[in-house]
Amino acid sequence: MTDTSVSGLYRQTMDKRRESVKAFGGLADEDIDAIYSMNGLPRDLADRMIENVIGAIQVPVGVATNFVVNGKERLVPMAIEEPSVVAAASNAARMTKAKGGFHAQATRPVMVGQIQVTGVPDPHSAAQRVMAESQKLIEMCNSTNPTLVKVGGGALGLAARVIDTIRGSMVIVEIEVDCRDAMGANTVNTMAETIAPLVESLAGGKVRLRIITNLAVKRLARAWAVFDRELLGGEEIVEGILDAYAFAEADRFRCTTHNKGIMNGVTAIALATGNDTRAIEAGAHSYAARNGPYESLTKYSKDAGGDLVGSIELPIAAGTLGGAASTHPAAKAAIKLLGVRTAQELAEVMASVGLAQNLAALRALAAEGINKGHMKLHSRNLAVLAGATPDMLDEVVGRLGSEHRVTFDRVSEIVKEIKSARAGRPGA
Repeated sequence: MTDTSVSGLYRQTMDKRRESVKAFGGLADEDIDAIYSMNGLPRDLADRMIENVIGAIQVPVGVATNFVVNGKERLVPMAIEEPSVVAAASNAARMTKAKGGFHAQATRPVMVGQIQVTGVPDPHSAAQRVMAESQKLIEMCNSTNPTLVKVGGGALGLAARVIDTIRGSMVIVEIEVDCRDAMGANTVNTMAETIAPLVESLAGGKVRLRIITNLAVKRLARAWAVFDRELLGGEEIVEGILDAYAFAEADRFRCTTHNKGIMNGVTAIALATGNDTRAIEAGAHSYAARNGPYESLTKYSKDAGGDLVGSIELPIAAGTLGGAASTHPAAKAAIKLLGVRTAQELAEVMASVGLAQNLAALRALAAEGINKGHMKLHSRNLAVLAGATPDMLDEVVGRLGSEHRVTFDRVSEIVKEIKSARAGRPGA
């Protein structure tokens, strides 16, 4: 497989990078300007998105390269403030290209809405009464959004179950809704609220909550890839990665950080594309504990040739329509750059990036340690804080290259030394 036409982005100036990305993604001037200007959110639009608006916080948007997902090469916009994440994802993706890239699949975009009924005298009988009217309840749900039904979505099924709580038994009615290319919260919540009065009447209790669940077990994304053994660094690195994975599977303290690394990639795309990062994070971590113990969202093994095989499975409730994905200029441009047509395609890319991000972290831990690459990038931030001008940054990082500890005090010393040396130059 040939290298991407935008390989070597990190060596380009920001202006050149802008033009490369614009050409690759087929973006119009207003699309790239919405991202590149770092000011793509108009005041009046921001004031309509949330309450009491006083401004906006800006997060860098980087572009991960080398990603081939289901045979198609993609540039991946990632909004994140943490150094090394974009570079790590790009490097991990590079190690899969010779082996065919990432293979990904997302299930039908089904979300679940819950209706809580309390104070039911005979909850099991009540659940049966609700189920007897399931078809009527589904039709009521679909009457709220005929357009969604017309494009192949809508309420698909309904179930009722009884749970025991510290407040007594409750009937929980759940509706399954295919949200198509939207995340679906507003649609599902509207449906739940619409049928709540009839559910309450049928159950003979009091309806309390009527809301979507962010544990999207019906909306899963999966990806897998083969990572070339030699590009990883050889057999010893492969064994180190497998040992690191085993550690995460056996220990929830390690596993929490392990899964956080996955979400570095997933959440960065969610933020760039205007999706609900909190919902996706909550769903992923809850899914990791679905069997009782908190588990890794990724799996690793070796194939017959000694290459590393990685896979991932997690719920991703992300959309290409609705909310900020349809209103924020930069989010719309990011979706256009990514080249995804459906929410399922978006989820497939997000899962692939999550796997790449996790692999990159495990490789760093198994090889030189996580700080070597991370601190090289972080040192640039420290240099800026210490007063370094842009033309000093490379020299500061170069001088720190052989030092094992990077602290603000040490960076400040180097910046002062460089400034002093330059001040003594003729014509300075």
